[in-house]
Amino acid sequence: MANLNRVLLIGNLTRDPELRVTPKGSSICQFGLAVNRTFKDASGQQREETTFVDIEAWGRQGEVISKYCTKGRPLFVEGRLRFDSWEDKNTGQKRSRLSVVLENFQFIGGRGDEQGGGGPSGGGDSAPRSSTPPARQPAPPAAAEDNLDEDVPF
Repeated sequence: MANLNRVLLIGNLTRDPELRVTPKGSSICQFGLAVNRTFKDASGQQREETTFVDIEAWGRQGEVISKYCTKGRPLFVEGRLRFDSWEDKNTGQKRSRLSVVLENFQFIGGRGDEQGGGGPSGGGDSAPRSSTPPARQPAPPAAAEDNLDEDVPF
């Protein structure tokens, strides 16, 4: 039987990313993502629900997110679910948490755009690209045959 563990999320950072380095030298960036869902309830009223997701980004991707993202920034995240369980040292209770381990991401919106919108402006493991549009080429000169109405079938 085949297995699939893939998560695709678009949301806003709930806090500034926290970058740490493990004793072995690996970078890990942890942050929260708020994902909104709008729907109509049984009475026809428009409702909104927010899901808060903990994200871990390892290596260079975590460093890039830590450098360029702040609270409120929209982000597209691809990753996999991971279930952690442990025993609380203080109370002795069993605890658990479901989180997403980031595998790829894209910035959404412009560089200073904290509200989102627009398309992706960056890639997974590189700095954001400039949002300056490429220079336009001059329009070609008009064709000598301006009387093309004879060829139009209507």
